[in-house]
Amino acid sequence: MIKTGHDIQPSPSRRLRLATGRWRVDPARSHASFAARVGGQFVRGRVPLAGRVIIAEPIEDSTACLAARTSAVSTGSPALDRLLAGPRFLDAAAFPEISFGSELLAWVPAGWRAVGRLRVKNAEHELACQFGLHPGDPRPDDVLPDDVLPDDVLPDDVRRIVIASNWVIDSRWVTSHWVPGLSRHVVMTCSFSLVPEI
Repeated sequence: MIKTGHDIQPSPSRRLRLATGRWRVDPARSHASFAARVGGQFVRGRVPLAGRVIIAEPIEDSTACLAARTSAVSTGSPALDRLLAGPRFLDAAAFPEISFGSELLAWVPAGWRAVGRLRVKNAEHELACQFGLHPGDPRPDDVLPDDVLPDDVLPDDVRRIVIASNWVIDSRWVTSHWVPGLSRHVVMTCSFSLVPEI
């Protein structure tokens, strides 16, 4: 038997799912990390996330909206942060947010899937991703298990859910400038913590 909290329901294939209702992204515990190869080296960084998720019945009617502040990009290097937030890349002064809005949320035997549109610098791009659920706080490595946690790990009073999702976006969505050695693909991992809206 699978234990369930107030906001978690078991699914037949033993995957976690959210209960119906409104959920808020906790920006203090949520971020999108990215990695891109430039000139033979990886550049890594992150931006904080905010947003809301509405889980409906049926699940296909659910919606998710996420937003990242481009001016808050952080790589550990102030000079690189300014470059990425500047006009050659994210252009935070003109485009303060990158946003994602889901058009379809589905649970399939292989796991959760979301299809939506990513808006970068006033241009929208279709994006599909898979994601996993985990009760509790974000893990340092942003890696979440595919399967439901064992009975003795999942408490009955869970009030916080972490969702981790892996995306791959085209670097040309971010910059139209020629950058020596910039890889075509930027790998992103979104890890965001949801709490029920009161």
